[in-house]
Amino acid sequence: MTTPPWELAFRLVKPLRKSVSPFGGDLCFGWLGSPRLYLYKPLGCVSALWKWIPAGKDKTMKYQKVLMMLESIPYLSVGLDVGADFTWMSIMLPNGILTGKPFKIIHSDPQSREQAVAKIKEAQEMYSLESRCFLESTGIYHIPLLYFLRDKGFDCSVINPIITKNSTNMNVRKLHNDKFDSKKAAKVGLDASLKTSIIPDDEVIDLRNLVRDYYYFKDLQSAVVLKLTSELKVSFPAYRKVFSKVTTQTSLKLLEAYPLAADMLAAPKDILVETIRKTARFGEKYAVSKYDAIRAAAKDAAVFGRALQSSALRIRLYIKAYREYQEHLDNILEDLHKAVDKLEGTPVYDRIFLLQSLRGVGFLSATVLIAEMGSFDLFSSQKKLYAYFGLDPAVKQSGKFNGDKVHMSKRGSSLARRILHMVAINNLKVDKRTKTPVNPVIHGYYTDKCKSKKKNVAVGAVMHKICNIIFAMLRDNKPFEIITPQEHCERYLAAHPDKVRNAA
Repeated sequence: MTTPPWELAFRLVKPLRKSVSPFGGDLCFGWLGSPRLYLYKPLGCVSALWKWIPAGKDKTMKYQKVLMMLESIPYLSVGLDVGADFTWMSIMLPNGILTGKPFKIIHSDPQSREQAVAKIKEAQEMYSLESRCFLESTGIYHIPLLYFLRDKGFDCSVINPIITKNSTNMNVRKLHNDKFDSKKAAKVGLDASLKTSIIPDDEVIDLRNLVRDYYYFKDLQSAVVLKLTSELKVSFPAYRKVFSKVTTQTSLKLLEAYPLAADMLAAPKDILVETIRKTARFGEKYAVSKYDAIRAAAKDAAVFGRALQSSALRIRLYIKAYREYQEHLDNILEDLHKAVDKLEGTPVYDRIFLLQSLRGVGFLSATVLIAEMGSFDLFSSQKKLYAYFGLDPAVKQSGKFNGDKVHMSKRGSSLARRILHMVAINNLKVDKRTKTPVNPVIHGYYTDKCKSKKKNVAVGAVMHKICNIIFAMLRDNKPFEIITPQEHCERYLAAHPDKVRNAA
């Protein structure tokens, strides 16, 4: 490796005082210190490029890497390890040396926050370098600090925790604490190829929060239904066959008034029949038939059932919790519709309604997919989209070893995968009336996969294909249309005749 010619000029002059250079070596102060300090930015870029150029035969470089090197300006890397109540901050020079000890920021202390801002600005003035702050994504705790620093004018980025955890260890010792993690974040921030997370617009974040809360309460409600069903299996076993679901309005109203089999037997017939008729609204005949079924189930529970003293209380509590969660779900869904209506005329609004042309995708599912994407414009290919959703394979290969047990990485949004799985199942259904698949193309693809793979693996392949279809719909801004692969190839060749000539 040859020495850059400008380094020889710097070595001829001995400074009066020395300190650490942000690019390695000595930084001069005194009568030559100020000019050299301001020359470090351009010289640092050119010096880094000079050292990067290979000697001898290996002088072939890709132009993208050259442009990246020329555009990269050295900066101070500020690593922040964010906790619930405090954050540790480390400031690192471009050569990997810390400017001082890690600083503890107390979130609830305004003076502590201002001191952190002052320390970053002091380092910027001392080394005449701009700073970039890197915060590890820690659930919700990093959000207030992120926007606080952005409001102060700092360039802030969010790092995926997987990147920092899998980065090279900086210390031989088996050390792990918040101070060390802040240094690690600062070190990772110096990597020019680091991929940081992009924060979506506030409107998309609102949608994301609402849909995540919706499915959070939906899961809680499902857990309550399981508890209610388990209790009925013990105290009132045959009741579950009376109605299609124990959570129908008629069923819940009856159980709330008469939770045990003995209560059902003791209740007057006219009251039970009238309750069923008014709630179900299927007529007198339907109400009487259900009353007879309930009487038979209650008599069977006296022979095969075990009702404890607490069973009635528990059943009523489960019903009350179920209704409370249902009220929360209705309120969230109402606010979700209002939030989407406010986006009318924007790409987000158009994409939500475009996705609903695909079978199995309703308003809620389309909103979940668009909200979890953040911004579709960031995905240049379908591979990036399904990798973002965690549908890409987790490949294991080393040397001559090739792992054959390949699974989904599942590193993306679990909620988006949940929706894609539901959409895949809906597209695999067969119409009960006509006995034909609702989506012949997807069903045929699934059938071919089942010949060599397990059903669960075949469903995963269908999810992958659904993700590709969604990408094509959003990319071309066209609604979904069922076409065979042969028709698709013919349309593509008709629209791109140059491809035919090149193939020939």
